[in-house]
Amino acid sequence: MARVRLSVAQRREELLRAAVEQIEARGVAAVRIADVASALGVSNALVLYHFSTKEKLVAAAFTHAAKEDLAQLRKLLGRRTTAVRRLRSAVRWYAPTGQAKGWRLWIEGWAVALREPVLQDVTRALDRQWKAAIAEVIADGVAAGEFACPDPTGTALRLTALLDGLAVQLTSYAGAVSRARAQEWVDEALARELGLEREALTA
Repeated sequence: MARVRLSVAQRREELLRAAVEQIEARGVAAVRIADVASALGVSNALVLYHFSTKEKLVAAAFTHAAKEDLAQLRKLLGRRTTAVRRLRSAVRWYAPTGQAKGWRLWIEGWAVALREPVLQDVTRALDRQWKAAIAEVIADGVAAGEFACPDPTGTALRLTALLDGLAVQLTSYAGAVSRARAQEWVDEALARELGLEREALTA
């Protein structure tokens, strides 16, 4: 059956989604242009036409995944409800027990970013935007008198560090910690940072 003719933007989107899937399955080091092409039933030349090198394809794939994650984060944080509810929803979604992009992808990205400046820029930008969005909602909650937090920026950094660390444990070391226990720790950390009882997160 003939493939549907796609626009340049649609084809690029298709290639990026396939690249993300292949990176998650094979890892950045092992994934090849041929793997992405094969997954879609297209030629290597078509992939190279859009991205020219594997390095550019990988960087674009991570940027694509980051944009999707940030869009979902902003959606959760932009809801018309209390800052506490918005924060808990966002943290639970982002946590390795939630529904954010596959953590294997981001762990791969962090590792490769140590040697690839372009990918380092992508992961750093995502990290900064995530922390800034969380800090902004914490500041909103403080201004509204929902809780006390003298350092929203520091709180955002500590929460992110906890979530990232738990992601490594859950993804890389099976059985190191249960998903239920990890979720308890995340809720406890959020409540502690906001000066609340844990039960207040679900009130």
